[in-house]
Amino acid sequence: MATNRTFTMIKPDATKDNHIGGILGMIEQGGFRIVELQKVELTPERAGEFYAVHKERPFYGDLVKYMSSGPIVAAILEKDNAVADFRTLIGATNPANAEDGTIRKKYAKSIEANAVHGSDSDENAEIEGKFFFGK
Repeated sequence: MATNRTFTMIKPDATKDNHIGGILGMIEQGGFRIVELQKVELTPERAGEFYAVHKERPFYGDLVKYMSSGPIVAAILEKDNAVADFRTLIGATNPANAEDGTIRKKYAKSIEANAVHGSDSDENAEIEGKFFFGK
């Protein structure tokens, strides 16, 4: 069952390149309301906890290192059909395959440095939001 909330993170590459305002603007223009927002720097341990689902994958170590390499901006967003609509707004994981007008097409550098994270299900949106905001 679809809910009206999702979770996103603006990743270290996009924060370093001063794209926070542009990305948040696209989110608001996409009809999302920003419910919670915080800028934090993840320790390797905390990044490892967040991505624990990928622990056995070969890219896990690099992912943890990348996600703890600089500040991120975590947010809970609200809109009808939030998860699916946000996945559409951010575009394909690989920015080369992302549609024009998506966040990743505009701001991502590569499949690894792809500017934003977006929850892939209502269940994960709730888990990920609680990870950062305890709600």
